[in-house]
Amino acid sequence: QAPIKATCEDMSCKTGFPEDVHSAVVSRSVHGGQPLLNVRFRSCDGNKKIHFGSSEPEDFRVGEDGVVYAERSFQLSAEPTEFVVSAQDKETQQEWQMRVKLTPEPAFTGASEKDQRKIEEIIFPWQQYKHSSPLKRQKRDWVIPPINLPENSKGPFPQELVRIRSDRDKSLSLRYSVTGPGADQPPTGIFIINPISGQLSVTKPLDREQIASFHLRAHAVDVNGNQVENPIDIVINVIDMNDNRPEFLHQVWNGTVPEGSKPGTYVMTVTAIDADDPNAQNGMLRYRILSQAPSSPSPNMFTINNETGDIITVAAGLDREKVQQYTLIIQATDMEGNPTYGLSNTATAVIAVTDVNDNPPEFTAMTFYGEVPENRVDVIVANLTVTDKDQPHTPAWNAMYRMTGGDPTGRFTILTDPSSNDGLVTVVKPIDFETNRMFVLTVAAENQVPLAKGIQHPPQSTATVSITVIDVNESPYFVPNPKLVRQEEGLMAGSMLTTFTAQDPDRYMQQTSLRYSKLSDPANWLKIDPVNGQITTTAVLDRESIYVQNNMYNATFLASDNGIPPMSGTGTLQIYLLDINDNAPQVHPKEATTCETLQPNAINITAVDPDIDPNAGPFAFELPDTPASIKRNWTIVRISGDHAQLSLRIRFLEAGIYDVPIVITDSGNPHASSTSLLKVKVCQCDLNGDCTDVDRIVGAGLGTGAIIAILLCIIILLILVLMFVVWMKRRDKERQAKQLLIDPEDDVRDNILKYDEEGGGEEDQDYDLSQLQQPDTVEPDAIKPVGIRRLDERPIHAEPQYPVRSAAPHPGDIGDFINEGLKAADNDPTAPPYDSLLVFDYEGSGSTAGSLSSLNSSSSGGEQDYDYLNDWGPRFKKLADMYGGGDD
Repeated sequence: QAPIKATCEDMSCKTGFPEDVHSAVVSRSVHGGQPLLNVRFRSCDGNKKIHFGSSEPEDFRVGEDGVVYAERSFQLSAEPTEFVVSAQDKETQQEWQMRVKLTPEPAFTGASEKDQRKIEEIIFPWQQYKHSSPLKRQKRDWVIPPINLPENSKGPFPQELVRIRSDRDKSLSLRYSVTGPGADQPPTGIFIINPISGQLSVTKPLDREQIASFHLRAHAVDVNGNQVENPIDIVINVIDMNDNRPEFLHQVWNGTVPEGSKPGTYVMTVTAIDADDPNAQNGMLRYRILSQAPSSPSPNMFTINNETGDIITVAAGLDREKVQQYTLIIQATDMEGNPTYGLSNTATAVIAVTDVNDNPPEFTAMTFYGEVPENRVDVIVANLTVTDKDQPHTPAWNAMYRMTGGDPTGRFTILTDPSSNDGLVTVVKPIDFETNRMFVLTVAAENQVPLAKGIQHPPQSTATVSITVIDVNESPYFVPNPKLVRQEEGLMAGSMLTTFTAQDPDRYMQQTSLRYSKLSDPANWLKIDPVNGQITTTAVLDRESIYVQNNMYNATFLASDNGIPPMSGTGTLQIYLLDINDNAPQVHPKEATTCETLQPNAINITAVDPDIDPNAGPFAFELPDTPASIKRNWTIVRISGDHAQLSLRIRFLEAGIYDVPIVITDSGNPHASSTSLLKVKVCQCDLNGDCTDVDRIVGAGLGTGAIIAILLCIIILLILVLMFVVWMKRRDKERQAKQLLIDPEDDVRDNILKYDEEGGGEEDQDYDLSQLQQPDTVEPDAIKPVGIRRLDERPIHAEPQYPVRSAAPHPGDIGDFINEGLKAADNDPTAPPYDSLLVFDYEGSGSTAGSLSSLNSSSSGGEQDYDYLNDWGPRFKKLADMYGGGDD
């Protein structure tokens, strides 16, 4: 192997095309995208990236794998077609070229069908060996012309196509195979090859619309699987058949065209597609219009470009007001529109004629009439109606109204009703009948958009509007309003103040004189004469009244006529009150506090006067001559026009409350003065001048309101204490009443019944209400036999007298009442032996059994005879043992 390797290194590999001219035979009719041949390029460095190019890029394209494709469909001429294929290294930019010569297949010259159907044989290119050297030189690869196979073939299948063989099959046993899409790659099984004979066959019909061409590669190996020939490429083109109808993208096409369009105006484009080869007649479509509805004004208003499907107008006269829509039936036919062999399909084109402003609005009348009451605004007085033949509710139909004359003051406006397109003449300013009784307006109507060019109609329509003003009863009005009157305060009641009258604007109505009345007089100072409007006072005018604001008093009066309906108007009288010195100054504040020593003891006071300048300050302050103690104890000094300072004259004044009179005089002419009492609280002060016994002094000077409040609090507190004591008393009484006086173990009866009702025991079945009475009305117990006394009766001993509580006891004797009750209970031998105090009311008498209260252990009980208990049976045996039989 070493010599061989050395020899190979001596014969270096040459990168480039293996030949300078490459010849190939192809079919005369070339389709776009059809593979034509393979060019071989040898690269000694397998890593090189080669880019192929063509000198005729508009006709031929070279793929990255070296396959040459046709860029468009064309017919080859009888002479060979030549072009140059180039290869360029993308890294080094080195370029190689090779010339390609294409020769068309010879046409059949009347050979028999049998000869034409003869199976073509494809032979692998042979390899030539030089001498006996292991080096071999390969002859150039053959270019196998594409195999053309029509789609939808009816068979029979499998159908033989070509036979592939190698010229070495004479010396070697070879096996043939094909690879690629359609063979061993999806879709598999379409093409098969006989491994012995190399016969290539198709197994089923082909469909060009699914796969237009197949690229297979044939292989030849020996029985050991060793490759004996380089693989060859086989291209199988599926020839198109006209087996698909044209299909429109939409079954209904919608378009628009403005009315009045000129011939040649573009409308719309319809498009159909054909699954067949678009570069062959099978896929070449042609369009035409089959029908037009309606056929007015011409049956041929539109035409269609038979190749592009563009629809345009060919006739004038499109008028939306006459025909709003056209319906066209469009047909598309393949085979370039051949009616005999082509397949067709239809679609519908709906063309809407859009509106343009070719009709101006026109008034339905030359004159419109209306009327309006005077002084009314926002009232529609007339409706202006127009007609417009354009499409409703479009800018070409919507009307706009304007006034061209008759309204110089702008009292009217015209609005457009959007639904009816009517013009609404509306009053926007009040109209006075006494000034204008009628208006004659000139109005014009036009559309929102201007008329289309070439329209002969005027752009607008005009009309007149006659409006009559109706006289109505108007409200009287005061002149002037408001009326200002200047008057000094203090004007006495009954004085004439002024005259306030109104005017009636209705000059053309027969009405009586106006009547006046008062509408608003907050202080009730004025009255007005109902006939002549003379205003007089009913009280003294006071500038200092709460109803006067900024020296101004306002009163409102009403003037009414007797029209139909009656109308009234209001007027305001403003009285500016001039101040007089009718108020004396007063001291402020009314109370002050100072120390009982001389220092510090100054009190600042202020003079207050409701009057205004010059009847107010500056003020004069002085102390009266009487009583003499005032000037002896106090002194006053004015510190400004409105302020003064009061202080002690003596070194010490006992703490307390003092009334200091102060005489204050204003600056009015004449002067006004008054004596005001200043309540001064003199107290003991600390070093800082603060009162230390102010509480005592303030308590000594409590007012009536404070005293009443304290008394009310005391009374409420006493009532609460009394209610609490009564509640405690009742609760103790109820609790003690529930306690049993006899031990349950000593009860000799079979059972004990507790009754809620008052009365006797088991024997007391007839309830005698006479038993429910006071103890003093019951007959003495001594007359009753002892054996028949009820157990719940009072004992025969003299009972102590309990105090009788009054119905409404005074709170002061509650303690006495309780003490008396306690003493009576202590002396009562019948009281139960408990620490608590129990008060029992008498329950009545009448029971045949004796009272149980007579069974006691007091000393007085020893005088009674209890032997009769032995006669009562075994139930009373224990009781008889306790009380009868002896001292023990």
